Amino acid sequence: MNHDFRHYLIITGGYWAFTITDGAIRMLVVLYFHQLGYSPLEVAMLFLFYEFFGIVTNLVGGWLGSRIGLNRTMHIGMLLQIGALMMLTVPVALLTVPYVMAAQALSGIAKDLNKMSAKAGVKLFVPQADDAKLFRWVALLTGSKNALKGGGFFIGGVLLAWLDFQGALLALSGMLTVALLMTWWLLPAELGKTKEKAAFTDVFSKNRAVNRLSAARFFLFGARDIWFVVALPLFLATELGWSFTEVGAFFALWVIGYGIVQGAAPLLLKWLSLRADGAVASLVAFVLMLIPAGMAWLLQAGYPASLIVVGGLALFALLFAINSALHSYLIVAWSEREKVSMNVGFYYMANAGGRLAGTILSGVIYQNWGMAACLWGSALLILITGLISRGFPAQVSSNDMM
Repeated sequence: MNHDFRHYLIITGGYWAFTITDGAIRMLVVLYFHQLGYSPLEVAMLFLFYEFFGIVTNLVGGWLGSRIGLNRTMHIGMLLQIGALMMLTVPVALLTVPYVMAAQALSGIAKDLNKMSAKAGVKLFVPQADDAKLFRWVALLTGSKNALKGGGFFIGGVLLAWLDFQGALLALSGMLTVALLMTWWLLPAELGKTKEKAAFTDVFSKNRAVNRLSAARFFLFGARDIWFVVALPLFLATELGWSFTEVGAFFALWVIGYGIVQGAAPLLLKWLSLRADGAVASLVAFVLMLIPAGMAWLLQAGYPASLIVVGGLALFALLFAINSALHSYLIVAWSEREKVSMNVGFYYMANAGGRLAGTILSGVIYQNWGMAACLWGSALLILITGLISRGFPAQVSSNDMM
């Protein structure tokens, strides 16, 4: 096994362990605080700092990674996530909204440091101009991460039922500590550290393709989280009467399926005789838009909600996964090696911004107008994604992108 592939596997393993805790803590917080009597909007506000500090972290994290190394930014993220988990183990009386928001802020910083480090690190392990291998490795990393995040949703629901809130958090902290020690020992110390010190102003991308892709990413993930973060778990628990374990299992299966499709995106596109480029990303977005619009119409027409949600979101997962995999590949492909961490950080800053907007809208719209309105909002945001994607350049390589 060559060193590049070995390091890729180590980074992927660390990313997997982190992702399980990220999915689990999201499900724990949504279900536990709803059980305590929080309204949908109040639950959404618990994640406000999680998403906001994700924006800040991605803006700064790429620059930091280029100066101190991507392995160090990844380990800082793991340490912060352990701290966020432990913060929530205090007695229930101390779990005020500001306190939980602060813990979620730490978790948001941790998640985006870890994600940026893993995604940017892949570029450094693939030979230049080997776009096919780059697409396969990025798709595998992203797809497997999302499958494990689905596992985290299920684990969160099960641990809440089995160990209660504090016990679940302690179990997750222990697992992530083991992963931190392993990756600290096995990864090279200077991974991703650039020879020339980047100026902080370099975090704002001057690459037109990166800027347009980042804008599309903002609306794409806003379109997912407008129904995914708050509206869907509360809809399943309150409107359909599902148990915590059933809600966690549904989210797990959805995200695992989504992750499998993401990982298989290179093979699917090859089978469909489609290129991994911006034109296909735009096409997939326009087709994806029809799914939440159709679901919203069917819900308002009075068709069985369980069938619409389960069937419709399965189709949504398929197309969303392909579009997301294309985005994740293109941001790496369109970045120069010396600027990859900063470009990936800028791109994920837009991703975090979309999630923040989607999270707030999910609580507000669901509380006031219900699930169908969230799905109409999703369709609108995906339409904007497709329109922005029509301006993507034809090239796949980072050459001539400036």
